[in-house]
Amino acid sequence: MTRTNIGRSAAIVLSCAVAGVGLVGCSAEDFGESVGEAAGEFGEAAGEAAEGVGEAAGGAAEDMVNGTEKITAGDYSVNVSCSGDPVADRPVVVLLHGGGDDLTAMAGLQETLSADGRVCSYDRLGAGASDRPAGPQDYADIGETLTAVLDEVAGGRPAVLAGHSMGGLIAARYAPDHQDRVGGLVLLDSTSPTAVADLEARIPEDASGPAGDLRAQTLAIYGGENPEQLVFTDGEVESAGDIPTQVIQHGQQYLAEVPEYGQGLEEDWTKGQEDWLGVSGNSELSTAENSGHYIYVDEPEVAVEAIDLVTTQATG
Repeated sequence: MTRTNIGRSAAIVLSCAVAGVGLVGCSAEDFGESVGEAAGEFGEAAGEAAEGVGEAAGGAAEDMVNGTEKITAGDYSVNVSCSGDPVADRPVVVLLHGGGDDLTAMAGLQETLSADGRVCSYDRLGAGASDRPAGPQDYADIGETLTAVLDEVAGGRPAVLAGHSMGGLIAARYAPDHQDRVGGLVLLDSTSPTAVADLEARIPEDASGPAGDLRAQTLAIYGGENPEQLVFTDGEVESAGDIPTQVIQHGQQYLAEVPEYGQGLEEDWTKGQEDWLGVSGNSELSTAENSGHYIYVDEPEVAVEAIDLVTTQATG
């Protein structure tokens, strides 16, 4: 898939295409009109869906989050959206958006999934309508917010976490230390567990032009210069046991557009997806052949099928 607008500054485009959309997660607005149009086709009323997405949950208990509400996580206010009726023994699905996005980005996916059960999403600190973090965050900080959300929406039962890009990275880092809270994982083109080292090794420090700009800007993002102030740290993939896990990677090699280093970036990305298989002894890797980074936009049926499969396997 070709999404780079050559008419824009090469540094900005490549930074969004790789540092944002590819390696971390970037908003559709920043990535350009093509992503925005695709997102619009998938969920024309994304904003409306986020505001009223809980209408289908009319039969739920009054104390459950319905629609979009604010909850308290420590000293912070966190924006949460839930929809769909609870189904006996079926885990709640919690969607984790990519970096630079917020819960509205996955509102169309949430609406589709909520026809079969309860689905929730939330704005992490620094995103959407949630509070800004007081300072830099690490994975433990991000995990505390996720735990507070699960306390509110999952009723003490393990949930299925479905994360895109940076959201997938967070889900996969969270699950091994919280096996009582996570019943399954769906990782949609998730940021590599060795993203920082991969980029430092792939594009040399003395690289010039767009690639040099890309390296500098991406490493700054990894260092905490992102809306959530998350400082990315590489590490081995830890096991969350044998929970059902679907890892889905993009098939349209948009990273290959980066001059000189693009094909290597694609190879690193693929290796990262393979590495994520180690998060579970019951994991499977597949490729969304017609998708760029936003798999749930380009091939929503692929994302829906994977989430349904994991949720079914985690039921009981």
